[in-house]
Amino acid sequence: MKNISIATFVNTIFIISFIAILTTFWLFISWDKERYIIYERQRYTVMADAFLSGLQFSPTPKQLEELYRYFDVALVHKSEDKLDIVNHAKLLYVKESTFGRVRIFASNKAKYIYAQNYGYNLMLKDLKPKKYNQEIALFLLGLILTIMIFLYTTLMKKLFPLRRLDRQVRAFADGNLDIKIENYGNDEIGKIAKSFAYAIEAIKQHINSKNLFMRNMMHELKTPLTKGRIVVETLEEDEERKILIRAFDRMNEIITELAQVEKITSNNIKHHIETVHFSTIVNKAKSLLLDQNDNIIETFEDFTLQADISLFTIALKNLLDNGIKFSPNHQVEIKANTQEIEIISQGKALAYPLEYYIEPFSQGEKKEHGFGLGLYIVKAIMDIHHYKILYTYEKKNNIFHLSLNK
Repeated sequence: MKNISIATFVNTIFIISFIAILTTFWLFISWDKERYIIYERQRYTVMADAFLSGLQFSPTPKQLEELYRYFDVALVHKSEDKLDIVNHAKLLYVKESTFGRVRIFASNKAKYIYAQNYGYNLMLKDLKPKKYNQEIALFLLGLILTIMIFLYTTLMKKLFPLRRLDRQVRAFADGNLDIKIENYGNDEIGKIAKSFAYAIEAIKQHINSKNLFMRNMMHELKTPLTKGRIVVETLEEDEERKILIRAFDRMNEIITELAQVEKITSNNIKHHIETVHFSTIVNKAKSLLLDQNDNIIETFEDFTLQADISLFTIALKNLLDNGIKFSPNHQVEIKANTQEIEIISQGKALAYPLEYYIEPFSQGEKKEHGFGLGLYIVKAIMDIHHYKILYTYEKKNNIFHLSLNK
C-alpha cells in the first residue's frame, strides 16, 4: 500500500465500493424475490384451502359470489379461455387433497386459480395480484451510484492539480529551472505548490551564485597561472624548472576539469542525443589530445551509436588521456563494437574498486594514479546517456568498458 499512488489507491477504493454495492444489491434482490415467492405461495395456499373446503358444502351462487369478492377474483366463463390458460399459462402451484385440486397459473395478463371439486370446475382470475416491484430498489441503487460517482469525480478533480504539480516537479528535476508553478489555491496542495515555488527560487539563486563563483574563480586562477607558466619558461633548463612546469600544467588541468564538471553536471545543459559514427567521436577525441595520435591503437570496425557527440568525445578523451599518461609504454588501445567500447592500457591494477575513483575531487592516492575528476566526468556523461562504465584487469592491462546497452 505504501508504494501505490494516491490516484491508484482512490480508484481501488471506489472500485471495491462499486463491487460491494452491486453485490449487496444483487443479494438483496435475490432475497426479496424469494420472500415474494414465499408470500405469494402462502396467499394462494389460503385461497386454495378456502375454495376446496367451501366447495364441499355445495355453496349457492350467492355464497360463491361472496367468496369471489372476498378474495378479489372473477369467474372465467368461456371454456376456450380456460383451455388456453391450462395449455399455455405457466403453472406456479398445485394443491391437492381429498376434497379436490387447486392449480395456480400465471400468464402475461394475470394469474388464475383453477379449482376442481366434485361438481365444480371453476377458473378464477385474480383481480388484485401483488406484482413483484423492484423499482424502489433500483431507484435506491441509482441514487447510491450517482452519489458515489459524484464523490469520485469530485475527489479526482481535487487530486488533478497534484498530478500537474508532479509533472512540474519532474520537469524541474530534468533541468527546467524556468518552470512556473501555478496557483493551486489555499488547500494542502496549494500550500505544497507554494513551498515548492519558494524552493525553486532558492535553488536558482544558489545555482546562480555557484556559477558566478566558479566563473570568477577559474578566471582569477587562469590569469596568474598563465603568467607563472610564461615566467617559468624563461628559467634555465634544470630539475626545478621541470617541477614548476609540471605543477603549472597540473593546476591548469584541474581548472579545465572543474570547468567540464560544471558544464556536465549542470541541469541547464541541453543534451542532443543523435545517431553518430564512432570513428567521428574517436577523431574528435584524438584532436583534443593534440600530438598523441601515435600513442593510440584502433582495433574496431566503424559503427553507429546514440550519443551527444560533444559530451561523448570528452568522456573518450579523458579515458584515452589517462591510459597514455599512466601506462609504462604510453600507449592505449581502443576496441569497440555495437555492444561496448574498451579502452586498454598497460599498468598496475587499481588498488580500489572503480566506485572509489569515480568520486569527485580526488584525494592523495587518486592523484598519484592520475584518477581525479576525469573518471567522475566520464561517469557523469555515461549516466546522461544511460550507459555504464565498468573496469577489469586482465593480463597486466587496465580495461575500462563503456557498456552501450541501456
